[in-house]
Amino acid sequence: MDETPQGVVSDDDLNTPENVEKMVIAAYSSLGNDHYTSPYTSMWPYGSVRGGDAYKGGDGPGDISEFHLFETFSLNRSDNGLADELWFRLYVGIGRANDALRRIEIMDEGAYPDKSKRQGEMRFLRGHFYFLAKILFKYVPYIDETIPQTAYETISNRALSNDSLWGRIADDFRAAAAQLPGPAEQPQAGRANKLSAKAYLAKVLLYQAYEQDENNSVTRINTGKLAEVNSLCDEIIQSGYYILNTDYGYNFLTSHENSKESVFAIQYSRDDGTPKGRLDYGHALNYPMNQEYGCCGFHVPSHDLINAFKTGADGLPMFNTYNDNDVAAAGDYQTNTFDPRLNHTVAIPGKPYKYAQGFVFQRSWARAPEVYDAFASLKEVVTPDDPSFQKVPPFMSSSKNWDIIRYDDVLLFKAEALIELGRQDEALPLINQLRSRAAASTAMLKLFNGTPSANYGMTTYQPGVNCTWTQDFARQALRWERRLEFATEGYHFFDLVRWGIAATYINEYFTVEKKRAAHLNDAAFRKGRDEYLPIPLNQINYSRGLYEQNAGW
Repeated sequence: MDETPQGVVSDDDLNTPENVEKMVIAAYSSLGNDHYTSPYTSMWPYGSVRGGDAYKGGDGPGDISEFHLFETFSLNRSDNGLADELWFRLYVGIGRANDALRRIEIMDEGAYPDKSKRQGEMRFLRGHFYFLAKILFKYVPYIDETIPQTAYETISNRALSNDSLWGRIADDFRAAAAQLPGPAEQPQAGRANKLSAKAYLAKVLLYQAYEQDENNSVTRINTGKLAEVNSLCDEIIQSGYYILNTDYGYNFLTSHENSKESVFAIQYSRDDGTPKGRLDYGHALNYPMNQEYGCCGFHVPSHDLINAFKTGADGLPMFNTYNDNDVAAAGDYQTNTFDPRLNHTVAIPGKPYKYAQGFVFQRSWARAPEVYDAFASLKEVVTPDDPSFQKVPPFMSSSKNWDIIRYDDVLLFKAEALIELGRQDEALPLINQLRSRAAASTAMLKLFNGTPSANYGMTTYQPGVNCTWTQDFARQALRWERRLEFATEGYHFFDLVRWGIAATYINEYFTVEKKRAAHLNDAAFRKGRDEYLPIPLNQINYSRGLYEQNAGW
């Protein structure tokens, strides 16, 4: 009884500065501990597919059928096993952050001089995992490092109100911002810093500002929260540390990882002494079915998204008529004009794949074109000759970083807050800054003969010339800009929910898209229910009925 078992580390043995550092690293590793069946790297099955940016893809509705249930809404159930797996993985991340925080707290600062900094980092990570859980499930149990494990079973997912839960998440980022050094003082790019914490706090407050009732309807917009969002974004902008890349496409290339546009990114690796490296498994299904890759054709951009990149004769989005002519079906990218972000986002037959002029995407690369048509998502993938590429048979992966927040996001956080505060004139140059960058991002979008991949034509908003910049128009422009700037990156659906327009938007999407994609025939969004995933039945059972189910389920 007095012998320490071999292969076991006692709890007390971990409480040394060296081992606490390892626990911190373990918490960071949870950022990339997702899996292709329950990704939370980019949230593509829950934010892109449910938001109308993409179809599930794969070999048909039966291929990872749980994702098909997410996509169609009406068929989803509380016993969807992959939603339960997602919940579990997020709480593993929360648990690791809490464990590290408990150990850091008892460290003497003389022996562990990074104590305050590491506390800030762990609160940042915990805030990140709770943010994802919150936008997915709405009501989740909030457990921090002060609660003993024996008390976990007493913590209800309704112990905090919707607004109070947002407040606890915001508190983590406030504490992180207070304790963390600036980005120039963080020697490792993957660690959170003061400005990344303020950016994430702005994001949380922007969600919290759209106050919801129990049926998920937005009841009011909290202008105090919006004013704080605006101030936080000003601090980040005025720091001068972050800037936009000159080309939009640089955000999705390994050659520009950790650029000055990247505010916080998940860091992946290969050839790091482990068998396969620290790879991005969350996107492992999203490569085409050609010889160079081989699997698996998931995350296929929708016709609706492709059509949304069209521009009118005035160079602006076609808000009300973009879907009248289905260019995705016709394959005509010359008669119309387009926002260049189309070809940074969508792989199209006959166009270079990921900027490689001699590597042309073909319809034959699509896995199930008769179901999902023949397109592919580009931002998360790399070419076969990219230094980050790694096969993990039968799947593909890479060590390319994935951004959680970029500087373009910060600019649009501020623009949205200003518009909702009635200060839309101040938001105009922020939106135009991104449109100008997008219009100029055509250098890599060339066919093998050097001609442009599509007929590009877009311009900025010019009140009195091509638009009337009212609050309503500015709001529409902002929401359109968010969709195109972050298309297929996994957050569009969550924007729709916080704006309170998800039911109207998604059901209108289904009305049109069902005529193009038969796999959506049973799809329907039920207002007051489908804004959030149900609390997984397994979790309710584990809690012995303590957890309450979400509205409508």
